[in-house]
Amino acid sequence: MSGEKKAPYIVPIGPTHPALKEPVMFTFEMDGEVIRDVDFAPGQTHRGIEWMGMRRNPVQIVHLTDRICGICGVSHTLAFSRAVEQVAGIEVPERADYIRTIIAEFERIQSHLLWAGVAAHELGFDSLLHLTWRVREQSMDVIENLTGNRVNYALVQVGGVRRDIVPEQHRIIEDCLSTYEGLLGKLLDLFLHDKTIAMRCRNIGFLSRDDALKLCTVGPTARASGVNVDLRQDYPYCAYGDLDIRAILPDQHLGETRGDVYDRIVVRLLEVGQSCGIVRQCLSEMPAGEITAEPKLAKLLAICKKARGEAIGRVEAPRGECFHYVMMDGKESPVAWKVKASSYSNLMSWIPMLKGEQIADIPIVVASIDPCLSCTDRVAVVRGGSRSILSKDDLHRLSVEKTRRMQQ
Repeated sequence: MSGEKKAPYIVPIGPTHPALKEPVMFTFEMDGEVIRDVDFAPGQTHRGIEWMGMRRNPVQIVHLTDRICGICGVSHTLAFSRAVEQVAGIEVPERADYIRTIIAEFERIQSHLLWAGVAAHELGFDSLLHLTWRVREQSMDVIENLTGNRVNYALVQVGGVRRDIVPEQHRIIEDCLSTYEGLLGKLLDLFLHDKTIAMRCRNIGFLSRDDALKLCTVGPTARASGVNVDLRQDYPYCAYGDLDIRAILPDQHLGETRGDVYDRIVVRLLEVGQSCGIVRQCLSEMPAGEITAEPKLAKLLAICKKARGEAIGRVEAPRGECFHYVMMDGKESPVAWKVKASSYSNLMSWIPMLKGEQIADIPIVVASIDPCLSCTDRVAVVRGGSRSILSKDDLHRLSVEKTRRMQQ
């Protein structure tokens, strides 16, 4: 009948799909080309890193944390190390804090440029993908020069860093910063003044400030919706307490905040320029001194083995707050180690972003939070061949029971 309302139909996307860089299963309820509802199911890449870590000592776990994520590995290493340092009462030398800050900001630069290329690719703008990834190489070259590695830097250790930044390396860093500061205007022009990108990203993938707060989003995803949150500003760590850090919000460049995909582009590109300024300030103000609290690993491990207590390490990773919880009881391995990656806090924002959009907007909206599934995934519970669904009450009960076991 002509007046009869058509029933919505279901479109599954994933867990593997050309538009998805990592496995995740989406289920879309469609009305024609329009998304009426959406659900998603991660859990395809769980690697058991926490399980492995609780069977190793803190010095060994550092190497695992560096491999939680291939893009923001130093954020995880830094968050874990800071938690252990608090439990063990280890004071990090001031120079090491400055070096940690420099490598963290270079990681932010290369991560944001990588994301910008992915976003351009999802829009079908591959020439812009090649440009951003080509200029990203210079930051990767600097990271390799400072650490010996382009991925899994192995720079941060419990109590400090493994390598110093010597005067001969300052010129390489300065050349890179000057290049990016000169390129930033061009990148902003290409991304923000291109008619095609504006049509595809403006007023697409809305996340209101209220929804961003309710869903506990973090990082550029939250800031693009007008939430003034940044751990470097709110709870300074490493050298950030000595620097003037202000969270980047879209209205600083555009005069308004809409909370769409376009605003998320603005925040990340402006943060590239901010990171260049932070690195330059760290180089000019870096104090002299030691780079580690205890250079002998055997003695460092002995200190960690005696440690008792619990602590959290929080770091502003490129995608937002990275959180590590560690509990130790005077033994070689931690009693507990839990990781909450920044993407874990941002995944639920997909639902309000995607509702009401067209099916062709799915790739760029999904990519706009810069998701990382490999450092986010949780394991599904399967018993007797059937998968268990745990309610909020079930999770609370299990959490209380674990706390009581640990107290005993």
